[in-house]
Amino acid sequence: MNKKALVIGSGIAGIAASIRLAIKGYHVEVFEANAYPGGKLSEIVLNGYRFDAGPSLFTLPDQVEELFRLAGKRPEEHFEYLKLDVACHYFWEDGKRLKAWSDINRFAEEVESKLGEPASHIREALKRSAFIYNHLAPLFMHRSLHKFGTWTNPQALKSYLRMGKLGIFSTMNKANERQFSSPKLVQLFNRYATYNGSNPYETPATLNIIPHLEFNIGAFFPKKGMHDITMSLYHLALSLGVTYHFDSPVEEILVGNGKATGVLVKGKEIPADIVVNNMDMVNAYKTILRKQKQPKLLLEQPKSSSALIFYWGIKHVFPELDLHNILFSEDYQTEFDHIFKKGTIYQDPSVYINITSVYKKDDAPAGCMNWFTMINVPNNQGQDWDVLIAEARKNIISKINRVLKSDIEPLIEVEEILDPRSIESKTSSAQGALYGNSSNNKFAAFLRHSNFSSEIKNLYFCGGSVHPGGGIPLSLLSAKIMSEMI
Repeated sequence: MNKKALVIGSGIAGIAASIRLAIKGYHVEVFEANAYPGGKLSEIVLNGYRFDAGPSLFTLPDQVEELFRLAGKRPEEHFEYLKLDVACHYFWEDGKRLKAWSDINRFAEEVESKLGEPASHIREALKRSAFIYNHLAPLFMHRSLHKFGTWTNPQALKSYLRMGKLGIFSTMNKANERQFSSPKLVQLFNRYATYNGSNPYETPATLNIIPHLEFNIGAFFPKKGMHDITMSLYHLALSLGVTYHFDSPVEEILVGNGKATGVLVKGKEIPADIVVNNMDMVNAYKTILRKQKQPKLLLEQPKSSSALIFYWGIKHVFPELDLHNILFSEDYQTEFDHIFKKGTIYQDPSVYINITSVYKKDDAPAGCMNWFTMINVPNNQGQDWDVLIAEARKNIISKINRVLKSDIEPLIEVEEILDPRSIESKTSSAQGALYGNSSNNKFAAFLRHSNFSSEIKNLYFCGGSVHPGGGIPLSLLSAKIMSEMI
């Protein structure tokens, strides 16, 4: 074709976009402000410990494999992963512990024996989750919501008749209270709202689609760690002739006669036939699209939650911990009220601990563990983060000690911290929000930026801040939806 495409940003969606466009025959160049690819999906190495810096849960691996197949390669020769027997370990302060087995019957039996919830309730809940997925995924995950054809295809027409059953008119928490009697199980299923930075007491029950991904399809782990998703796809892109420019922030998207004509980098104009923006949509309009018409309604939407992460090298092995672990707050609703209504951190936060050294032994020295220790926090609204981080660190350590009957402070031999401020500076995520606009109302899916510009021809968008949403699978799908428009 001898046509040129420029991609702004090498987050996972930007890499996927570069692959898909190269396969279509475009000469593709990617401009990245950082010195490395991956955006949030990067890694940190500290004194013999390796940490996946950002996303830690891997679902829908077929979205990664599809890119290799499109390029005519066998995915298993370039990217290896395994299915987890246990999706997550759950801990409560009263001593209750629960393993979320990938075997649904085993998980249902575990719930019945540990929490007294009938096993049938789990099976029914996961059937409902599959029902939501089967009816909404083709509409919301695989198509643009901003094209007329999406709403007139046969799949959409079938879904209209089932809107009530799809959870659009209820909240996640209310739906979970209807299907479970155990408050602990309600809390466990409410936590799936955090997968896109939402509040389970406000977000629509359609988000109960997420357990289907984790249980009915499965949770997985790349054998070389989550960062291997980035690196394997990056090397695939290179093999297709894609050129990457690191330490090269784009200064402006060039527009002439209503068309994107290229980008400005280091004072130099670089022409192109199409431009794809993988930068956070809000910050893109504030910076590289500042001269263009602003989509004020979308820009003013409340943002998702952020995260406070402590990367800890722990000089001890805790056999009761697995790859994914949650130590739940005693008052979940109050925790979310603090995040979304008060803009602060609750004194008893739910603590997530991701430990890749359980499966990838060389991620920590012998007899040690690499703890990616995270709590959900509000996005950056100018809070005194130094004070909040110091207080949160004390509360997190205190909670871990209570639940694990331990004293972890002396075991921490390395530490690095990521907070909403550094998330924003490293990834250009507006206010450090992990998933762009929040999903805390029933119209949230329609209040995401489209995968194309309605004002500027030949300008496209992909990534977690645009349709269909945040997280690895949806970001990869955003690149797919975008590329199918070209």
